[in-house]
Amino acid sequence: MLISSSFLTSKNIPKDLTLLNETNTDYIHVDVMDGKFVKEKSLPFKEMRHIYKYTSKRLDVHLMVEKPEKFIPDYAKLNAEYITFNIEVDSNIESCLKLIKSYAIKCGLAISPDTKIKELVPYLPLVDMILVLSVYPGKGGQAFIPETKEKVNELKTLLKEYKSRAQISVDGGINNETKKEVSKADILVAGSFILNSDNYQEKIDSLRK
Repeated sequence: MLISSSFLTSKNIPKDLTLLNETNTDYIHVDVMDGKFVKEKSLPFKEMRHIYKYTSKRLDVHLMVEKPEKFIPDYAKLNAEYITFNIEVDSNIESCLKLIKSYAIKCGLAISPDTKIKELVPYLPLVDMILVLSVYPGKGGQAFIPETKEKVNELKTLLKEYKSRAQISVDGGINNETKKEVSKADILVAGSFILNSDNYQEKIDSLRK
């Protein structure tokens, strides 16, 4: 199981990024919020672009924004392995996915709890990852939505049916217990579970088991 560590709930981002950089986490999960697609706003890019000072880990960027095409060129400048945006946006999804790929970065689609898995079908030939949100987007520290288990299982079947090699990532309320519900995923995104502990590596290790 791959682990993507989120710093969304961090009270001291430089410190937490430095500590996470010392672990074996596979990715740093970067949540980007524009105050439109979700109510909350994250750090502006002029500050986020300095992330390299605190971590050399590959980034797993989730754009929770109304117009992904406006944000992709900036975040493509960072050390991103994945750039993902929500399928619920009004933008041309296919062109946004192709824009990400034009930077030789893997592209992903995030799907909110109330959105049906079948909405992903037209984009399966293009995506490298599906990010299943197990909470409603925008805030860290929320409780895991139990129905996510069925959603991940349904997605696994769909990917097999369409011969897609896309990775399944799950984000929201992930901890020692909820990880068991989504054991068919490839990547787990965890934030509060790791940051609220005294030993980040220990928590990351427990999620891999």
